[in-house]
Amino acid sequence: MLDTTRIPVSTLLKSEPTDTLVDVSDIAGLPASFLSDLALRHLGRKGELKLFALAQALGLPVPLVDGLLHQMRSLALVEVPRRGTLDGDISYVLTDAGHRLARLAFEKCHYVGPAPVPLNDYIAQVKEQGQHLAPVRAERLQQVLGDMVVDPALLPTLGSALNSGKAIYLFGDSGTGKTYLAEHLVRTLEGHIWVPHAVYVDGEVITVFDPIVHKRVTLAPVPDRALVRDLSSDGRWVRTERPVVIAGGELTLDTLDLEFDASSRLHIAPPQMKANNGIFVVDDLGRQRVSPRDLMNRWIVPLDRHVDYLTLNTGTKFSVPFDVRVIFSSNLSPDELVDPAFARRLGYKLRIHALDAASYRTVVAQACLRSGVPEDLRAIDHLINTLHPCDDTPYYPCIPFDVISKIADLDRYLGEPARMTCERLDWAWNAYFGLEDRIPRTLVNNISGE
Repeated sequence: MLDTTRIPVSTLLKSEPTDTLVDVSDIAGLPASFLSDLALRHLGRKGELKLFALAQALGLPVPLVDGLLHQMRSLALVEVPRRGTLDGDISYVLTDAGHRLARLAFEKCHYVGPAPVPLNDYIAQVKEQGQHLAPVRAERLQQVLGDMVVDPALLPTLGSALNSGKAIYLFGDSGTGKTYLAEHLVRTLEGHIWVPHAVYVDGEVITVFDPIVHKRVTLAPVPDRALVRDLSSDGRWVRTERPVVIAGGELTLDTLDLEFDASSRLHIAPPQMKANNGIFVVDDLGRQRVSPRDLMNRWIVPLDRHVDYLTLNTGTKFSVPFDVRVIFSSNLSPDELVDPAFARRLGYKLRIHALDAASYRTVVAQACLRSGVPEDLRAIDHLINTLHPCDDTPYYPCIPFDVISKIADLDRYLGEPARMTCERLDWAWNAYFGLEDRIPRTLVNNISGE
């Protein structure tokens, strides 16, 4: 039952902007005064809402919202302009006093959405979902990698690294496919999770659900072992696929803390918090606007203790779970980047090498299919046995599509069917590597006149 202890209406109407509905009870783990402000903002934006519609907007059960509105009505903050035939058809609008307090509620915070979940509830849910993650098996890893050309000797290490929960550090020359591999690995985590729209911490709202990161799941045909609790009837949570966050050169130390929007007075969860129960890929480590050493030092505690510490704009510090599979991708070797103490926390360090000629030929065939350029064995031999050795260029998996797609571009320009020849490969190779001075006029004439 809700406690009806509250301040007199006369005092409420004369209060300073920081005052609002005062109730000694909590509703769904939140102060009733906070939920009153949230309901005022919803009604202030919509104008008129039925009981069921407001309960749906708040993500709370109808009886709880009905009790909240009963208190607000007794304080002359809302009124009933009309009634329907059913209890749920009853509509509510703000009174003059309600409009006044709604304006004050918007000054405090612009959040208008489902009620946030208390921090403790969020922590418990993340931990529970992390404990029920199915291990990555060899069959699953092979399925996820699909037709990607990977050294078979890497697979046991990749699978073990994913199951360990420790960070994975992929390093090697640019073009060896580190990022491409990381993007495939993110699909190894199976199952769905519950993500809150927002979290409530010390009077502040932190938005967590991000439709770009969290892919909403509407249907679940089979039971999900990762979801011990069914929160489908709790509108504060969203069922999603396991999140994947990829951050590149834009990553800074500030990015890894809460972002505070002064205009809306809302906090936005950092990427690693959005990635909880999923994967966070730090791509091209070493090209960020912060030094790699400083950036890696920021990760020491989260990677070691699986907990992260964040700070509200008010100065309040709090901890959240760090249940994230972190994959670093870099051109730098671990020795160039970190000291031995941090290298130990990286867990798994895998060098990604260039391909051998046989594997490279497979990638070339895939590039032909992808770009729509039919294979020509003589031209492919020319690429592998002449162009690469001539320029002492390793068999990087990024090269075939980048080069062969230029042949497709050229043939569209000429209005001709796509076809591969040694001459066109020479032209595409030199154009790709910026070696236009090596393209003789006769070659251009030959291509145009074929």
